Amino acid sequence: MLPVPDPLALAVDRDHQLPHVVVAVDREGADVEAYEAAGHAPSLRRSFHGSTLHISRVKAGAEAQASFHRRSVNQWTENTGQAAEDVRSAAAQVDAAVVLVAGDPKAVGLLREHFAADPPLGKLVYVGGGRTDASAREGLRAAVDTAIREEMAARHRGVLDTLEGELAGGRAPQGIPSVKEALSQGRVDTLLLTADRSADAVLHASRRDPLALGTDPAALGGDSSVFSAPAAPLLLRSAVLSGAAFTEILPPTRATDGVAALLRY
Repeated sequence: MLPVPDPLALAVDRDHQLPHVVVAVDREGADVEAYEAAGHAPSLRRSFHGSTLHISRVKAGAEAQASFHRRSVNQWTENTGQAAEDVRSAAAQVDAAVVLVAGDPKAVGLLREHFAADPPLGKLVYVGGGRTDASAREGLRAAVDTAIREEMAARHRGVLDTLEGELAGGRAPQGIPSVKEALSQGRVDTLLLTADRSADAVLHASRRDPLALGTDPAALGGDSSVFSAPAAPLLLRSAVLSGAAFTEILPPTRATDGVAALLRY
């Protein structure tokens, strides 16, 4: 048993999740679901059904037809306005990274206008599917899963591209010795590790000062609370306590020992 927990597998899994909101909208209203990062079920669900009066055009004389058309447009606008407000509230509640929007093209277009004036928290992504029947809802779920995977992959690529640039410029530490030193100084903004740490080196840490890490216990100044453990849980422990973020280094590994860091400036 390790002297400290080893949350690497959990951290990697969490790194592949995104807090998000899904909204399916049509002319009558919307279904809004908000998911926390590791949530398999929505932490918030709202279904809005607006008035359907005057929502469909009717066959009548030109003047009457124009009047009904205006009322229809107004009702659609009101309904999507309420849906937009629900989405903004839901996105704020889960700190959404992405908002996925689907449904009737006309309603989606009106919702897009509301978001242009007052956008919700998170990146807006428009996907297929809707809320009309079981088939539309299944299509929505599949489209959402695909979009989340693509967004997560894009975010990883962005962080790794930034890391590559920082490494090329000599501005990012790589390898356990350099990274543990930066962590002990509280300079790490993002810790990056590969998921496979089966051949990890052993580090020494202090129970009194969780940020202090060493390859030799003597480097910790004769602290009687010093203990040893594999590098990964100790690096993660220091990262969490210093407020650093975490990202998995995806294959192929871009850093020595599969350990690197982006620094605070």
